[in-house]
Amino acid sequence: MTQKINPLALEEQVCFAVAVAARSVVAVYRPVLEPMGLTHPQYLVMLALWEHDQLAVKDLSSLLKLDPGTLSPLVKRLQAQGLVTRDRDPRDERALAITLTPAGRALREQAEKVPGAIVAKLGMDLERLQGLRRDLAEVIAAAEQALEGAV
Repeated sequence: MTQKINPLALEEQVCFAVAVAARSVVAVYRPVLEPMGLTHPQYLVMLALWEHDQLAVKDLSSLLKLDPGTLSPLVKRLQAQGLVTRDRDPRDERALAITLTPAGRALREQAEKVPGAIVAKLGMDLERLQGLRRDLAEVIAAAEQALEGAV
């Protein structure tokens, strides 16, 4: 006889698995990022800037899927560390642009070791992790679409 699955069991909840996975993975990043002086959210900001060099706050907010109110303190701390500057966007004087400083650009070299260190710490096959990232991207897209329909 097959055992009936309890649809309200904690271990059956996608939200629980995603939340615990996120906290656990971020905890693995913490000691790797610490020598760089970055928290995980700051690291995400820097990743976006290493890719684009300069971004308007609204574009950075959109890329990171963070509201500007959450992003602002992160950027201010990075500015205090000398890694970014915040100035008026030359393309739109009403908007703020975040730009890497030379120190911020130089930190990229150290950051290039982070992905390999995380893969090693997790002890999981790179292809499996890439597949997981693709699957999570689908979940994110589905959730965003569900939220759009709810508005």
